[in-house]
Amino acid sequence: MTHEKLNRPDSSRRDLLRYTTAAATGLAAVGSMGAASAAPAEGRGHGRQPKDGIVRGDLRFRDDGTFTVVQFNDTQDTHRTDVRTTALQEAVLEDVQPDFVVINGDVINGSPATALEAKQAINNVVRPMEDRGIAWALTFGNHDEDSTEKTGLDESDFLDFVGQYRHNVNTRGAEGITGTGNQVLTVASATSKADAFALWLLDSGRYAPEEIAGQDFEGYPDWDWLRPDQIQWYLEASAELEKKNKDLVPGLVFQHIALWEHRFMWFASVDSRTDADHARALEKHSIVGERHEDECPGPLNSGMFAAMQHRGDVKGLFVGHDHINTYVGNYYGIELGYGPGTGFGTYGLGGGEDHRLRGARVFHLDENSEDVYAGTELRFAAEYGIDLAEGAQPGEPAQFPDGVR
Repeated sequence: MTHEKLNRPDSSRRDLLRYTTAAATGLAAVGSMGAASAAPAEGRGHGRQPKDGIVRGDLRFRDDGTFTVVQFNDTQDTHRTDVRTTALQEAVLEDVQPDFVVINGDVINGSPATALEAKQAINNVVRPMEDRGIAWALTFGNHDEDSTEKTGLDESDFLDFVGQYRHNVNTRGAEGITGTGNQVLTVASATSKADAFALWLLDSGRYAPEEIAGQDFEGYPDWDWLRPDQIQWYLEASAELEKKNKDLVPGLVFQHIALWEHRFMWFASVDSRTDADHARALEKHSIVGERHEDECPGPLNSGMFAAMQHRGDVKGLFVGHDHINTYVGNYYGIELGYGPGTGFGTYGLGGGEDHRLRGARVFHLDENSEDVYAGTELRFAAEYGIDLAEGAQPGEPAQFPDGVR
């Protein structure tokens, strides 16, 4: 199902958005082989589809009790993905050597005209993990179904497609709730069968409906939001993890679209949004990073933050969607943050600095630390000497791995 955007007064984000169509030569780089120590076991079956959305058996802490996660966001391109997107992914993976990678929504844009092109667009950005034997999953963003009318593929079809990859750990997710692929991946302890950490992957939707109760959303943000049944599923699955493990299982949440609390945190206020408010917020919420565009949540507050604070297990919730925001802060005990836009084929800062914030977010887990979650940091394309020149550098589609079609 495709979704249409509503008009909104603040069109700066939409004005920045562009799909790359410039012709250029270049071959998308293919990564070197080399399995990560915590990669999923050979023969893992994608036929496992737990109805409760709790997925075990794919991820485990390393023998030294550590585990590293990389978040790529908004790779958002055509079947001719910008070669620098691939170069950035490969550089981060080689540098960080993660145990798990999440592509956190807007995996592709709306340009694919055929099913093959849509699959090629996805294949381009998952090959860097596949080629290195790194476990990976994706969440969905507002743009992933923009091409559905042309390609005939929706998010359910995309899950079927990525399920062919040996190192993908997506499932169809919890049954009977809003969205596609809502699931929690547990990371087993290095020393026992206990669930030592939880990685929550949520579908935050696409666009707001045109109206509710005969009222449109003119003047409000027109993106989507988590629905009450998704929040209820989180609460129930969190309680089930606690019951099984006889304690809360700490975790991180990944979804594409920001919460209203992201904006509240930046200004330490709901209504006032001044420089003085932000100066107060910097100290109060320990904020680091940059903010270059308004947060774009849905028009309704989902209640997810209140649910997480009530349970007390989630250490942080991280999003993308707003490509040129990179900040993170501690909002009343829970980190709220952004992964920077990874893809070079979509909007950035503009002008000579357009690609300055292309990057990834890295998360460090350590069973030997009190909270297990040991912190987060950013990696930027500039650190790896990747070309930041304006414009697009489209590559050729990468080959599909054996067994993927």
